[in-house]
Amino acid sequence: MILYYHPLSSYCWKVLIAFYENGVPFVPRLLEDAAVAQEWSALWPIGRFPVLHDPARDATVGEASIIVEYLARHEPGTFRPIPADPDSALEVRLLDRMFDNYVMTPVQTMVGDRLRPEEARDPHGVAAARTLLAKAYALLDARLAGRRWAAGETFSLADCAAAPSLFYADRIVPMRAGFPTLGAYLDRLEARPSVARVLEEKQPWWHMFPFAKDRLAD
Repeated sequence: MILYYHPLSSYCWKVLIAFYENGVPFVPRLLEDAAVAQEWSALWPIGRFPVLHDPARDATVGEASIIVEYLARHEPGTFRPIPADPDSALEVRLLDRMFDNYVMTPVQTMVGDRLRPEEARDPHGVAAARTLLAKAYALLDARLAGRRWAAGETFSLADCAAAPSLFYADRIVPMRAGFPTLGAYLDRLEARPSVARVLEEKQPWWHMFPFAKDRLAD
């Protein structure tokens, strides 16, 4: 399998964590090389990443959550991202969407605004993103109470989504003081080998993150 990705992309981290949990080998294709970018755009003209290409099945798969499920279906290792129990599976999928839509989306709004020229910035949009993120922190802090991982005792797709979204969110709007359950959960995520590996691999590119210098300890 060939994975087209960028090492700073939260949605690429989501897929990388699943690969590392599963132990399935893959060919990494970083979208910094012009030839790689050309391959990627030919496979997925919509211009978003990550994208998985599976030559053995002549399949090209986009969207991080779908890639994780595709991996589990066609290259099953020890990692089961979606539980067999239907109700547990719904909880995993719900949390996956919550982390992507209510945490990562406002984070992307704030990051995108920071990258704009000063005269093109959108303070109203950033304020709305901060409001949504605060609501998400409170909702998730309550929902995760008593759980080791996002949806219960087993690491799942929801945790693959949570790790990058919470890591980036905490760099912009720190959560640990006001939301101890969520903060402790992020600590567990960052200590997990698959997540720690992704965080280590991002280091050569970390200076490109526009909020990197705001937290010099990182």
